[in-house]
Amino acid sequence: MNIKTLGFFIAGLSIAVTAAAQNPAEGTLYYDSNGQLVSGNPAQARVVTVGQRTTGISTILSASVIPYREVTFTAEVAGRIEYIAGREGDGFNQQEVLVAINPEKLLARRGQVVADLNNTYLALRNSQMQYGREWMSPQSQNINRSPGMGMPAIFDQMFSRAMGSGMGYGNPWLDRYTDLYSSGTHMGQAQGQHLAALSKLREIDAGIRDTHTVSPFSGVIIEKMVEAGDTVQVGQPLLKFADLNNLQLSVEVPSRLISTVEKGMVIPAMLDFNHQYIDVRLAQIYPVGNVQRHTITVKFDLPIGISAWPGTYAEIMLPDNGESNETLIEIPTSAVIQRGSLPVVYAIKGDRRELRLVRLGASYAEGRVTVLAGLSAGEQVLVNPSAGVTSGWHKAPGDIEP
Repeated sequence: MNIKTLGFFIAGLSIAVTAAAQNPAEGTLYYDSNGQLVSGNPAQARVVTVGQRTTGISTILSASVIPYREVTFTAEVAGRIEYIAGREGDGFNQQEVLVAINPEKLLARRGQVVADLNNTYLALRNSQMQYGREWMSPQSQNINRSPGMGMPAIFDQMFSRAMGSGMGYGNPWLDRYTDLYSSGTHMGQAQGQHLAALSKLREIDAGIRDTHTVSPFSGVIIEKMVEAGDTVQVGQPLLKFADLNNLQLSVEVPSRLISTVEKGMVIPAMLDFNHQYIDVRLAQIYPVGNVQRHTITVKFDLPIGISAWPGTYAEIMLPDNGESNETLIEIPTSAVIQRGSLPVVYAIKGDRRELRLVRLGASYAEGRVTVLAGLSAGEQVLVNPSAGVTSGWHKAPGDIEP
C-alpha cells in the first residue's frame, strides 16, 4: 500500500469514527456529557462531566442477608442415623424425607404394647359380660354355688332371706345395688386399662413417625450436624434447612432512627459480595428492642430472584432525623475500573488522560456511584474505557494519535 492510498484509508477511517460518534445506535441508553441518560450505544467510550446532587442526610447501617424461613431440626427420638438426604447446598421440595433414624427399638416396643392392648380388650369384654349377667340375673352366682338340685337355694331365696329381711337381718335391695356397683367398677377399671394401652400404642406410632424428618417447605440444607451412622439423643440438632428463594435483610436500627421508618417503605441498599445496588421493602419492625445493643431489629424483603448469599454483608441507607442536606458527587459506574482492589477512573485534563485513584461511597441511584475523594464536580471522566486504554494523550472523535 503506497502513501497516497494509506492517506485515503486514514481519512475514510476518521470519517467513519466521527459518524459513529455522532450517530450512536438507537434503542439503547448512555450518559451524555451532562450526565443524563440518552439514546445511544452504551459500549462506546465517551467523556462525561462529573455531576453533583443535593440530598438529605442519611445514615448507612450494616445489615446481613438472611433467609425468609429457616428451621433447625432436632432428634425427637434417640437412635442411630440411618439416612441423610444430602449435603449442604442440596435442595428439596416440601414433604421430602431429610433424615431417618433407625426405628427397630420402637417397633419392638410397639409389639409389646399391641399385646397389652389385646389383653386389656379381652379383660374389658369379660367385665362387660359379668356386669350384664349381674344386671339380668342378680346373685345368680350364689344359686349356682348352692348344694343339691337347686330347691334349697330357691327356698333360701323365697323364704329364708325374705324372713331375715323382715326381721332386720339383711337387705336384698342393698345387696343387689352393691353387686351391681362392684361389677360396674370392675368394668370401668378394665376400660381405663384398655384406653391406657391404646394411648401407649399411639405414642409409639408417633415416635415411629418422628424417626423421619421431612421438609416443611421447599428449601436447601445449609448446615449438617450429624452423619449417617451417628447415634443421637433426644433434642440433639440434626441439620439446618432454609428457604433461599426468599431472602431478607436484617438490620439493627438505633432507636433515634426508628421514627423515620414504617412498614412498606422502600429504601436503597447495597449488597457487598457483588457490589449490587437495589431497592428493598420494609417487611417487619420488631415490637421489642435489643436490651444489650439498645437497637430495634428491622427486616427488609429483597426482590425475588436477586443474586445474594445468606450471611453476607449488606448496607442500607436510612433517612436521618436531621433537616440538613449534603452534596454528593456522582459519576456513572461504567467509568470506574478496578485495578486490583483499588477503584480508578480516567480523568480528562485538556487533551490528556490522567489515571485517578478515587474513594467510592454508597450511591444508590441506578447506574451511578458516589465519589468521596479523588474527583471534583465539573471535571470530566472517561466512560466505558477500552481494555487497552492508558494514561497520556486523549484524542477527540475523528483524531488520529501521532
